[in-house]
Amino acid sequence: MGRDASGVRGMNLRRGDEVIEVDIAHDDTDLVVVTENGFGKRTPVRDYPVKGRGGLGVKTVQLSEARGKLAGARVVRDGYQVMLISTGGTVIRIPVEEIKRLGRSTQGVIVMRLRGDEEKVSSLALVMESEASDAAVSEAADAAAAAGVEPAREPDFDEDGFPTLPGESDDED
Repeated sequence: MGRDASGVRGMNLRRGDEVIEVDIAHDDTDLVVVTENGFGKRTPVRDYPVKGRGGLGVKTVQLSEARGKLAGARVVRDGYQVMLISTGGTVIRIPVEEIKRLGRSTQGVIVMRLRGDEEKVSSLALVMESEASDAAVSEAADAAAAAGVEPAREPDFDEDGFPTLPGESDDED
């Protein structure tokens, strides 16, 4: 296949279906799925059969009106954390070990309690941890102060809340 080739079809979709996540899965990982009504589960990737190109895929969750549609899916490992975000602004952070491991075609359990019938889970995101611990950051700040390095000053903001550039303050009028 040359550089100008259009590629191959990965999956066929039925009318009304849509792709909500694409990731690389390995047999030692789990797939976490969450529905818009706060139900979720994690299933070992090895429980999913390998399919050829252009197939319709396999069922990952037993959906019902009470559970709602799929809101998100992520491939995770033990030790990862995910954040669930709702349309009402609620955000929760959960270690993946606290999400029950269930089979492919099950409905899942409550992973996020929602307020009212109108609030829905809108997003599922992996939490990316920094390599630097709080202690390491504190130690670096102390070392910089001991070496005489001045900390960066807080930025000035204009009346609309945007940071101003040096020499742009309202005091110069």
